[in-house]
Amino acid sequence: PDSAKGGSFSSPESNLPSVQQERAKAETLPDLNAKILDEDWDDIPPSSALEVISEEEAVQIIAEPLLPIQSSTLRDYVDHSETLAKLVHLGVDLSQVEKRQKAGQLLLTLDFEKDVKKILLFLKDVGIKDNQLGPFLTKNPYILGEDLEALEIRVAYLKSKKFGQSEIAQLVSRAPYLLLFSVERLDNRLGFFKNELGLSVKKTKDLVIRLPRLLTGKLEPVKENLQVCQIELGFQRNEIQQIVFKTPKILTASKKRLKQTFDYLHNIMGIPHHMLTRFPQVFNSKLLRIRERHMFLAFLGRAQYDPAQPSYISLDQLVSLPDEVFCTEIAKASMQDFEKFLKTL
Repeated sequence: PDSAKGGSFSSPESNLPSVQQERAKAETLPDLNAKILDEDWDDIPPSSALEVISEEEAVQIIAEPLLPIQSSTLRDYVDHSETLAKLVHLGVDLSQVEKRQKAGQLLLTLDFEKDVKKILLFLKDVGIKDNQLGPFLTKNPYILGEDLEALEIRVAYLKSKKFGQSEIAQLVSRAPYLLLFSVERLDNRLGFFKNELGLSVKKTKDLVIRLPRLLTGKLEPVKENLQVCQIELGFQRNEIQQIVFKTPKILTASKKRLKQTFDYLHNIMGIPHHMLTRFPQVFNSKLLRIRERHMFLAFLGRAQYDPAQPSYISLDQLVSLPDEVFCTEIAKASMQDFEKFLKTL
């Protein structure tokens, strides 16, 4: 205010034309031709919702379907969403996606060109094939909402741990949630298996490549199975190391099934710990299959599992061969004999 009084700032009003001058200019404008105005407006269709139209005109009106306010299925939104339509075209099963918590809401908020396309290109670069994209996204739709830079950092971490391109593709395709894990979590998982099992870096890497879900599954069952093997089944630490490296699935197997299988192999069939350590694949077999074949061999007097004795039968031969081959080559009997014996059990 003081500077204004001193005249340092000019008044805004002083630079504007007077009201009288504007009025004078307005009076000099030519009159609009009313006829031309009427002709122009005649070309514009009526905008009133109450305008009466003919039946022919009504038939030509195409009404856009309304977007469902609420629905229990994503199928109702496919016709309204480019993202959903293109994901379906890729092979994504929306009926499975909508069962996952908040996955449906996520997909409805994504723009295909802006959000989804870059993730698809990233997955292809990682090694996911075109025909795998649909099943992959069905299992893990959440990756479409992840930050691309964060995903690239996680892949870079795996490369820094000497995982090759094909190995990374195998990890990601077989464990779809893997890339949702931060670098810290991935590092902790690899460190856990290395330290708990006393494996080298290379063997740890080989272990998770063979069973990628070890990196994404819960660790509690793994810890419990390791304790069962050591405390209840009586295996030594080095034996557990060998068993797990040969048969990683033993880490995620049912504790009850693990103990029942061991009890039958060790206490009924008399298989010692060191033999089970050599052939841990036997723990992946169904107990019924083991029992039926062992009882048949015992009935024939051929249940010999000691490699130092003649007519030795390895555990691998016992459980892995088809019934026909098992009967003719191992049991030295016919398939009919085996079937008859099973009926007596």
